Amino acid sequence: MSGAGGTAAAPASPAPPAQDEGMTWWYRWLCRLSGVLGAISCAISGLFNCVTIHPLDIAAGVWMIMNAFILLLCEAPFCCQFVEFANLVSEKVDRLRSWQKAAFYCGMAIVPVVISLTLTTLLGNAIAFATGVLYGLSALGKKGDAISYARIQQQRQQADEEQLTGTLEGEL
Repeated sequence: MSGAGGTAAAPASPAPPAQDEGMTWWYRWLCRLSGVLGAISCAISGLFNCVTIHPLDIAAGVWMIMNAFILLLCEAPFCCQFVEFANLVSEKVDRLRSWQKAAFYCGMAIVPVVISLTLTTLLGNAIAFATGVLYGLSALGKKGDAISYARIQQQRQQADEEQLTGTLEGEL
């Protein structure tokens, strides 16, 4: 496959990934690890939830198994080698902002609890919900240090004092 001048055509560049939003490498790995652990806990609890005769428990269990698959697909696509579109889905999820991932993961974890409020659904979805919370905390951003906060406060105070002296000199 060559272009007009016999040179190879350049592949189309993928869309740019989402900003890091101040996430360090270890925090990003912590979020991914909690996503994988959340998927494992959802799958195991979902299987236990499906072993019953109550239809709402079965529905919650099926939802939890689906949550486990989606979490693995988004956070660890190498675990889903049999799915052809796993890498594509993972790339699209990586482009999402942290607050969007947080809302998606927390929402996915709440639905089975709303369907069937049992200890199995609560414990099974706890780590998946914690993954959403971790992404939500990263969306809030890095906490500022005390020195820069004190510097900002001092600059504001100086500006207020200058405004006050300017109005007092204008009155004289």
